[in-house]
Parts: sequence; C-alpha cells; structure tokens
Amino acid sequence: MFKALRTTILITAIAAAAVSTSAAYASVNPQPQFGMATAAANADRHITIGANTKWVNVDNGDTVTFDINGKSFTWHFDTLHSEEAFDLSKIAPEGVTTGMVTVYVGSNPLYRG
Repeated sequence: MFKALRTTILITAIAAAAVSTSAAYASVNPQPQFGMATAAANADRHITIGANTKWVNVDNGDTVTFDINGKSFTWHFDTLHSEEAFDLSKIAPEGVTTGMVTVYVGSNPLYRG
C-alpha cells in the first residue's frame, strides 16, 4: 500500500513539473516552430522595417535584429521546414507593431546542394 501511494505521488510530481516547464517555455517562446528570441549581441544582420516594407528574406539559421518604429527585437530563425513563410507579427514581442510584413525563410546555405 505504502509503495503504491509513494509511486502515485512521484508520478504526479513528475507530471506537474513537466507541465510547469512546458508552460514556462511557451510563455518565453510562443512560436518555437519559427525559432527563438535571442540577445541583440547575437545578430548577424539588422533589418529596418519601414511603412512600405511588405516582406523580408532570411535564411534558416540567421539571427536578425528587426528595427520597427524605434523598437527592436532579435530572432534566431530555426524553422521546422526547409522553407517557410509567415507573418512577422507571429514572432514580434508584445507592443511591437509590425504591419503586414511577411517573412520568407529560405533553406540554410550550409545544407544547400
């Protein structure tokens, strides 16, 4: 009886830890299928988004700082597919208005034939 109770408590604790860890990760990185936010010091490129910007081209593996209306954020692109297209607003932090800008992610140049 005691062994079964101890096992149940242990399994419940492990499950609760896994749920809290995944929830914390999701709040830090809400779009993991596109990569992750990172420090500006890691940026390979800087892209300024203006009123007339409709799209940007990046490569999988690039780390880019986006400058938009005096605000900036840095993103490391690590998409699940070799090529991807999505709205920049999906990765922009709260409070950064991106407009209707599409990000086109090309395959990583290191792995191109």
